[in-house]
Amino acid sequence: MRSLFAKIVAWFVLTVVITLATSILITSLSYNPYSSTRLTPLSMLLSVEMTEARQAWETGGAAGLAAELDRFKRATRVSEAILTDGQGTDLLTGERHASLIQEAHGWSRFPFSGGFGSTFARFSSDGKYCLFLIAAPRSLMLGNFHPEHLLVLLVAVLLCYALAYHLTAPLRRLQKALDHFGRGDLGARACENRGDELGDLARAFDRMADRIQTLVAAERRLLLDISHELRSPLARLSVAVELARSGGNALPLDRIQKEADRLNALISQMLEVTRAEGDAGHRRQERVDLAELIGALVDACSIEARAGGCSLIFSAPPHVVVEGDPELLRRAVENVVRNAIRHSPPGSRMEITVQNEGGRVRVRVRDYGPGVPEQALPHLFEPFYRVEADRNRGSGGVGLGLSIARRAVELHQGVLRASNANPGLLVEIDLPAMKMDAAVEPAPGVVVH
Repeated sequence: MRSLFAKIVAWFVLTVVITLATSILITSLSYNPYSSTRLTPLSMLLSVEMTEARQAWETGGAAGLAAELDRFKRATRVSEAILTDGQGTDLLTGERHASLIQEAHGWSRFPFSGGFGSTFARFSSDGKYCLFLIAAPRSLMLGNFHPEHLLVLLVAVLLCYALAYHLTAPLRRLQKALDHFGRGDLGARACENRGDELGDLARAFDRMADRIQTLVAAERRLLLDISHELRSPLARLSVAVELARSGGNALPLDRIQKEADRLNALISQMLEVTRAEGDAGHRRQERVDLAELIGALVDACSIEARAGGCSLIFSAPPHVVVEGDPELLRRAVENVVRNAIRHSPPGSRMEITVQNEGGRVRVRVRDYGPGVPEQALPHLFEPFYRVEADRNRGSGGVGLGLSIARRAVELHQGVLRASNANPGLLVEIDLPAMKMDAAVEPAPGVVVH
């Protein structure tokens, strides 16, 4: 039982049932005197009936006694009522009940079992008569249970249900608000007006949500402002480069143009990933064939790899499909591949494989370069982090490529990790797979050099 609502109802109902059963049991036991002198309702009832039965016998004879005992049995729930003389002879039938008289004198157990059920006895003050009441064993408990008890139990259950609903309703609203907030709806609020601890919890969440929404909005505005401020001088720089190129030496200007284009592309990547991360509605959700997407990416990167004197080897099974934003997935894999190309020595190869294992898709990118120090592996996907040996601008970027790849993979509920393959570095992208329809025809694996 995992529901808090069900637990509260169950505990309250169990408490009410135990309380009601205990009350009935105590009521029943109050009619079971363990000594002849204890003043209980049954003791007093026996004394009164002894007086009435004796008077009926002495004034009306057998007929009067029979009428009185019959009236008493109808008014109570005893199975049998017997009035005997001091030796145990039934005054109506003449039957001998010596054993009952002997047990009644002994008071070893009261009420005692006389072969008929639970038996209660009362002697007259002068010892000339003895009144026996015989009841079925179950009637001691059930005799005190009335239909009104069921009504009380029903009302208690309804009250328990209402109380449990009252206690858990704000938690359900808070859970709904948290779910919407976690999905990217930063305007979701609990809006609880209760004055108890649950209301305080909901209002604390609302204050936290207001603060987070303010911070996220400020971050987005800052990012947009920075991107605008960076793109404006980059655009003017590109125009100035074109003007300067027409007048002479173009080699330094080509370098300036290349760096400006690289910064412009980097800003575009950061903007796209940040928008998708902050707004779930901005992301595209569609079926993406990774074999096809990475195959096209490898074709595009092969020119850059050949320029560096290395080769790309790509293999994948047919139609490995995931769900997500194809552009974000392409950027994630591209940043990993281009990072491997950048650090692969001339004459080496890079292996890019796609595997479908137990509902997970794993993309493996391995180069045969120098790898990275073990202490640097945990920081490899942090923003602006670069290995110490790669601090020069000529061989590396600004340390954002792998960070952007990690954010894009995590947006698809995936994992990005790196390890030294000795030689080289192995980067793995682990994504949840999507089941293919039976109507999709398989295609042969792809190998690209």
